[in-house]
Amino acid sequence: MQIQKNTFLKGIIDGIPICLGYLSVSFAFGIFSVESGLSILEAVLISMTNVTSAGQLAAVPIITGGGAFLELAATQLVINLRYALMSVSLSQKLHPNVRLFDRFIISFVNTDEVFAVASSNTGEVKRNYLYGLILTPYLGWASGTLLGAVAGNILPAIVISSLGVAIYAMFVAIVVPEAKKRSCTAMCVVFAIALSCVFKYTPLLCHIPQGFVIIICAVAASALFAAVMPIPQPESEDI
Repeated sequence: MQIQKNTFLKGIIDGIPICLGYLSVSFAFGIFSVESGLSILEAVLISMTNVTSAGQLAAVPIITGGGAFLELAATQLVINLRYALMSVSLSQKLHPNVRLFDRFIISFVNTDEVFAVASSNTGEVKRNYLYGLILTPYLGWASGTLLGAVAGNILPAIVISSLGVAIYAMFVAIVVPEAKKRSCTAMCVVFAIALSCVFKYTPLLCHIPQGFVIIICAVAASALFAAVMPIPQPESEDI
């Protein structure tokens, strides 16, 4: 049986690989949340209302450390700003039957992987397909968090500590390939790490809330290397 490109079922099928990938990452996040002091319900609610791995990982220490709402909001804005850019790009491929209300729902789960799959489709993508595409990753993200949070209350401490490293390994796996492609990216990463260490070990700076440290390091490193070592854009060919 041939499945049409823009059907709900085709979206679900295309979302299954993303769902499986999210299971392992969100499992690690569930363990990390419980280990940090959140309850199982709190961990699951975070994943059900915020489908963003980096944002959630940054938010947990702020929440458990009693950080201010402004700190939490500013951190999420900086970390998740890329989703706004991806949504603007994806909006150019949407079929007219994707209404304003649909756009709000779809943008909620417009993660890096969902955006990549949706954008890779030739032609316009319709509403039914997009709803199917976001459904399986969302369920995988939420259920993986639940499993990890439950495991965090059952498994021995040494196992929990070992599994908790997995979420940091994910970010290393994201950064390293890009750093290997471009020396400027690698230098930007090293500078951000060094700047973070300065905040960590300097007597006065170490008292700055962690959320603001993330913002300062990310913005400072990005702005500096965008100005000093910008990535050259390919020249457009004349038609």
